[in-house]
Amino acid sequence: MKIRKHYIFKGRVQAVGFRYTAYKEARKLGLTGFVKNLNNGNVEAEFQGEAHLIDEVIKKLKYDRFIYIASMKVDNIDVIENETSFEVLY
Repeated sequence: MKIRKHYIFKGRVQAVGFRYTAYKEARKLGLTGFVKNLNNGNVEAEFQGEAHLIDEVIKKLKYDRFIYIASMKVDNIDVIENETSFEVLY
């Protein structure tokens, strides 16, 4: 079953490869959505796909040696139909 989750990540999440890691893992697992840096130093992301695959991406981000997620806010949101890719937004 396809779901979509919206995240705000706080911590050491910019200039450490966070967006690249999220992009690489999401694409590898066939997820759609986006990741982008926010002006306040946080990172925003939306992942769409099967729940266990989204969990895999989050696990990779949490255990990356350069990334430190101090906290994350997560919300379930509506699935976007016909979305076909995962993007890094600027």
